[in-house]
Amino acid sequence: MEWGTRPLASVCHVFADGDWIESKDQSEAGIRLVQTGNVGEGVFKDRAEKARYVSAETIQRLRCTEVVPGDCLISRLPDPVGRACIVPDTGEPMITAVDCTIVRFRQEVYLPEFFTYYSQSHRYLSAVDGETTGTTRKRISRARLGQIAVPTAPIPEQRRIVAILDEAFEAIATAKANTEKNLQNAREVFETFTASSFQRGGTSWQQGRLLSFVDAISTGPFGSLLHKSDYVSDGVPLVNPINIVDGLIIPDPSKLVDAATRQRLQSYILRAGDIIVGRRGEIGRCAVVGPNEEGWVCGTGCFFIRPRSTIRSAFIAHLIRSPEYRARLERASTGATMKNLSNTALGELQIAVPSLFEQDQLLGVIDRLSDECGRIEIVGEQKLSALDELKKSLLHQAFNGALTAKSTDQQLEAVA
Repeated sequence: MEWGTRPLASVCHVFADGDWIESKDQSEAGIRLVQTGNVGEGVFKDRAEKARYVSAETIQRLRCTEVVPGDCLISRLPDPVGRACIVPDTGEPMITAVDCTIVRFRQEVYLPEFFTYYSQSHRYLSAVDGETTGTTRKRISRARLGQIAVPTAPIPEQRRIVAILDEAFEAIATAKANTEKNLQNAREVFETFTASSFQRGGTSWQQGRLLSFVDAISTGPFGSLLHKSDYVSDGVPLVNPINIVDGLIIPDPSKLVDAATRQRLQSYILRAGDIIVGRRGEIGRCAVVGPNEEGWVCGTGCFFIRPRSTIRSAFIAHLIRSPEYRARLERASTGATMKNLSNTALGELQIAVPSLFEQDQLLGVIDRLSDECGRIEIVGEQKLSALDELKKSLLHQAFNGALTAKSTDQQLEAVA
C-alpha cells in the first residue's frame, strides 16, 4: 500500500474555527455550545450537566457555523493541544467555541476515525507541540494546525487500520476497567475490615476518652513562636497536614527550621511513636512518627499524640483513620470554609481499646491485609502502565505501516 503525507487542511472540505461566543451570548436553552472541555483524546465528553446553550436568534445574528455528527473537533488549547474527537449524534443541533477547529474530512480520501487515532500518537502530538505559542498557556493557531502533516493511505488501508485499532482499544479499555475494579475491590476489603474492627470492638475492650489513654495531646506552635523568617535551607523538617500522605510523613525542603528555632520549640519536638494528626482540612489525616523522623517539629496545623505503654501507636493511627472515627471527628470539627479540629474535641473522642495482646493480633491482621493490598496495587498499576504503553506502541505501529491483526492479538495476549 502506498503511503504519503499531506497538510491536514488539504484533506478537508471544512477546516474552520468555531464561533466567538461570549458569556452574554449564552442562554439556558437553545442550540448546544460545545467547548474545549468536551473534546477528549479520541473521545467526545458529553458533560451534559455543564452544557451551555445559545439561542437560535443569537446564532443567526452571529452567523455561527453548525457542527454536525461525524465532524471532528480539534482543541487548540491544552491538555494536550491538538486533541481531537468525532462529534456523535446527540439528537440536538450544536455549534462550537472559537478555540475548537471544525474539521469535515473529504471522506473519499480521509476517514475521521483514521485521523482521531493519529491525533493520539506521539508523532502528531509532538508536531503540534512544535507549532504552539504561549508560555503560560500553550495554544496553536488554526493556520499552523492546518499545516500539520498527516499520514495518507488508500481508504481500504485506513479502514483496515481503524478496524484493528477499534478492536484493540476496546480490549484495552475492558482490561483497564477490570484492573481498576480489582484495585477498588482490594481497597474496599481493607477499608471494610478496618472499619468493622474498630466499629465493632469487643466486650472486653476498655471504653473512654482518647485523652485517658495517652500522656499528652498537644497542638503545634502558634502566634509569635514561629514565623516564615525562621525557615532555612538546611535544618529540621516542620510537619504540617500537607506533609502527611497515605500514613507517611513527607518533609517539605522549604519548611525547615534551624537548631536555634528547634530549641525554642522544644516542647513541640516529635518522638518516635508519637502520632501526628492534621487538625484542619482533611480531618483524620495522621501518621506514626518513625525513628528516622524523631526530632522533627510539629507544625501549627497539627496535633501530636504521645501514647502510654498500654496502647500501640499504630492502633491509635488506624483507629483515627477508620471511617467511623473520622466521621466522629468531622462532626466535632468547626468551620465552613475549612474544617478545624480543636485539641479538646480530639481529647474527648470516645474510643474503645483492647488489651495489648488483642491490639497486636489485630494490627498483625491489618499489616498482612495491607501488604496483600499493596501487592495487588503494585501488580495492578504495572498492568495499567503496560496497557497504556501498548496503546502507544500500537499507534506507532499503525502509522508506520507495521500494524497487523495477528501481531496485535499477540501483544494484547502478552499484556492481558
